[in-house]
Amino acid sequence: MAGRAAEPEVIWARPERAGRGPRPAYSRSDIVAAAVRVADADGIDAVSMRRLAGDIGCGTMSLYNYVPRKEDLYELMVDAVSAEYELSEPLGTSGGDWRADMLDMGRQARGILHRHPWVIRLMTTGYAYGPNALRFLEHCLGCLDGLDLPGGTKMELIASVNGTVMTIVANEIALAERARSLPWSGEQEQAVRGAYLMRQLAGGGYPRLAAVLASAGAEPLDPEEIFERTLRRVLDSFVPAPA
Repeated sequence: MAGRAAEPEVIWARPERAGRGPRPAYSRSDIVAAAVRVADADGIDAVSMRRLAGDIGCGTMSLYNYVPRKEDLYELMVDAVSAEYELSEPLGTSGGDWRADMLDMGRQARGILHRHPWVIRLMTTGYAYGPNALRFLEHCLGCLDGLDLPGGTKMELIASVNGTVMTIVANEIALAERARSLPWSGEQEQAVRGAYLMRQLAGGGYPRLAAVLASAGAEPLDPEEIFERTLRRVLDSFVPAPA
């Protein structure tokens, strides 16, 4: 990527293309769409100007007229996938069920991150200035209209939901990738690990853990239930659920 600009700049304030001349055969959105496709297929480390130029069919250096820095490309990519949120009228706007709104946002975020797992590596609060990111934040604040909370606390609530979802999805993705890399089935892996754990607990060195696992029963944990329960607890930490 090209070197840093002499002064800070926001990619959203930069013209679509620097310089004059005939209308080009591609646009900034074409570049970003190509970058998202590469990242989805091969991971974020596979994204390079050379790779994108080859996919689009143009000269590598010409892309710097549209996206001068790698950080700018990442910001454009994150904002592009943020357009996948379905932002219907929030129930909280009229004092309705803000919890249902935020749970829906959390579920949608989980789906987006599973479709684009590379986003977890890129996501920072510095990427909150794009049009889709701003629409997302405005929507979430609309969901929380009925809450008697300071604005800063509402922003913390939104950030807590997003952070929790990213943590859960990162673990889900890591587990799935590990399972795919094993030369045996996931059931075999769990059986061996479960047997080892039982032997350790039987020795009496972990009585609290043994008691907790015994009370939980032998039924496998439902990831969907855990996800929902965890998000509800995050929301309850800001406003306790009605009895």
